[in-house]
Amino acid sequence: MDNFLYAFLISTIAGLSTMLGCLFIFIKVKNINRFLSVALSFSASVMLLISIFDLIPHSFFSLVLSYKTTGILIAVISFIVGVLLINISNKYIKMQEEKGSSLYKLGIISAIVLILHNLPEGIITFLTSGNDLSLGIKIALAITLHNIPEGICIAVPIYYSTGKIGKAIKTTLISGLSEPLGAILAYLFLYKYITTDILNIIFICVAGIMISLSINEILKESFKYCEKNNKYIYIGFLIGILFFLLTIFI
Repeated sequence: MDNFLYAFLISTIAGLSTMLGCLFIFIKVKNINRFLSVALSFSASVMLLISIFDLIPHSFFSLVLSYKTTGILIAVISFIVGVLLINISNKYIKMQEEKGSSLYKLGIISAIVLILHNLPEGIITFLTSGNDLSLGIKIALAITLHNIPEGICIAVPIYYSTGKIGKAIKTTLISGLSEPLGAILAYLFLYKYITTDILNIIFICVAGIMISLSINEILKESFKYCEKNNKYIYIGFLIGILFFLLTIFI
């Protein structure tokens, strides 16, 4: 493949941008509850918008073009599978027996979900960059901006539930490394076999996971810290919307 080193480097940088979300655990705040409410609702809004306006439309129409009516059925099934996967995994992730355990569980679930999200992103970034370096850089930039709030969604809950900076950073790093791992898999095993349709199915499945996670877990957790004042949730959600719009126009 042409531009192998550049393609791998671009995928790695895009993935490790998740670590920028860790910066938010170093912010000194007077009211931790309000900060958590804003941070969580911000992350939820970005994940919802990525799923609804990015992952689903592009993948859905691509599948319909390939398979006509059957493509609609494939997309719907993929989405349902994603929702079922997150609901099943949620039941089997053991909560810590301490105060804030639900927040910890949220961070771990977010990390698992975003690993599933970053793997195919790494594959796409690598394959695109290997064939068209300029286009690959543009895709990587968009992914980088999306990965920051995803990093927040992992690092902030884990840090504030455990008080351990190292644990928050390590978990976020593992999620970020899944993107260059996707690039390696693409080069070693998938380059000749992976198809656009397979990636589209994966992305719709991941969209189902992210939407369910955002609504049933992240926003629900955000309400626990809003101190009966929902304006902090609205503020975080609005900032997330503005951030998402910024990624579109850059």
